[in-house]
Amino acid sequence: MAAGRPCTASAPARPPTGLHVFAIAFALEVSVGKTNTVMALNNSNVLLPCTFTTCIGFQDLVFTWYFNSTELIYHGKIKNKASEPTVIQHNPRVEFVGSTTKKDNNISIVLNNVEFSDAGKYTCHVKNPKEKNAQHNATIFLTVVHKMVETDNTVTLIIVGVVGGLIGLLILFMLIKRVVLFIIKKMQDGKKECLVSSSGNDNTENGLAGSKAEQKAPPKA
Repeated sequence: MAAGRPCTASAPARPPTGLHVFAIAFALEVSVGKTNTVMALNNSNVLLPCTFTTCIGFQDLVFTWYFNSTELIYHGKIKNKASEPTVIQHNPRVEFVGSTTKKDNNISIVLNNVEFSDAGKYTCHVKNPKEKNAQHNATIFLTVVHKMVETDNTVTLIIVGVVGGLIGLLILFMLIKRVVLFIIKKMQDGKKECLVSSSGNDNTENGLAGSKAEQKAPPKA
């Protein structure tokens, strides 16, 4: 379900007095939470969540729960923020569990003794007369199962382990490569130093071109 629309201001009007008046953009929103799917075990009780928000508050607000868009299963009315909802009509197996006097305007219901025939679409519809009878709704899908199936995470764990192992091997390979390259570079630098040192010693001792031996004066006859 999409997030609630923020309260914004529309373009300024131009009344005869010349003053700018900003009309409030009404924003009634209804939500069933982060996910719109619910799974319930046969013969159990299931919560069908629903909340609503409004920028300017509400008065004589009416909310209705429908099953598969046509069958009314709960109908309630809320006078204002200071009062709790009053039931107008409801299915005997449906129980109201919300509250509108607290922070959240919660109009959730519980469906008791769920049967396989209860699987389907549940719509939470809200109408707020204070917002020029603005209306909004949200839908939740119920699935009824004979037995809850536990999720097998074995395959997921194996995949995660393999991927983690490959990443670890790759990091180890890169570290070994850097160490080997460092050792080879050190060995090459050492050989260069030895060659330079040996070349200097040979020129001096053997009297080769450019050595001190050539700089000595020839003996007199």
